[in-house]
Amino acid sequence: MGEQPIFTTRAHVFQIDPSTKKNWVPASKQAVTVSYFYDVTRNSYRIISVDGAKVIINSTITPNMTFTKTSQKFGQWADSRANTVFGLGFSSEQQLTKFAEKFQEVKEAARLARDRSQEKIETSSNHSQASSVNGTDDEKASHTGPADTHLKSENDKLKIALTQSAANVKKWEIELQTLRESNARLTTALQESAASVEQWKKQFSICRDENDRLRNKIDELEEQCSEINKEKEKNTQLKHRIEELESELREKETELKDLRKQSEIIPQLMSECEYVSEKLEAAERDNQNLEDKVRCLKTDIEESKYRQRHLKVELKNFLEVLDGKIDDLHDFRRGLSKLSSDN
Repeated sequence: MGEQPIFTTRAHVFQIDPSTKKNWVPASKQAVTVSYFYDVTRNSYRIISVDGAKVIINSTITPNMTFTKTSQKFGQWADSRANTVFGLGFSSEQQLTKFAEKFQEVKEAARLARDRSQEKIETSSNHSQASSVNGTDDEKASHTGPADTHLKSENDKLKIALTQSAANVKKWEIELQTLRESNARLTTALQESAASVEQWKKQFSICRDENDRLRNKIDELEEQCSEINKEKEKNTQLKHRIEELESELREKETELKDLRKQSEIIPQLMSECEYVSEKLEAAERDNQNLEDKVRCLKTDIEESKYRQRHLKVELKNFLEVLDGKIDDLHDFRRGLSKLSSDN
């Protein structure tokens, strides 16, 4: 089935500077995936991290390794096979704690796997040695007595135990030497880490001061941006006002052109106006004369009416006198006709 991921997190990866053994060198420009892998066939554990196409961590976990927390968000471990020290920077203390707990768990599993493999090797070795010893005893039992056979058997068993003890002592010496070397490397790494922590603290203080300065600068820039936005709004309003004034100016220029065109015909209009004024004055004079004539006619009409009334009265009186005279004439005629009839 091959290797399978059993735990995955994200962190910034660092490696110790191989030249100075003090400073940390970033292995990734940003946070990358860091995973624990378990190899079923080999019964081993590895920490693997890949940045793009580049493998930046390939560390096989051994029981001698130790993961050390150097700060609230930073931890490290030494890999003697890779001849380096890996460092991980996490975004939170909780992620660092989970990674450290998983490291301890994987380390214990690797130790159990190693112990089991050693037990299997020792068991198979004991079986092979026992079979060879038993075969020798069987061959000698046919030539020696029971006491000698027992002594030889015990002697062989002691030799086997002594051989195993010597092998175990050598193995323990090798492991002790490995532990001493690992402890020395870890001590050096811890010292370097302590120095690195101090350096990181100084850099962090410098970065924090720089961050505060940049924040203040950002606040100033934001204020300037707000003022610039206000100026832009004012400029926009002024542009609209200028456009309106330009439109009004174009309208006024059009009106001025019209007035200029009209001013060109003003002399003609003035001459026509003078001509009309003269005609008006003549008409007024004629009108005055006509009014005088009308008043005279009205006066003549009033006099004529008065005369007519007077003539009517006289005519009426005349008619009355005439009627009287006619009556007298009739009376005279009747008298004449009576006289003539009498004659």
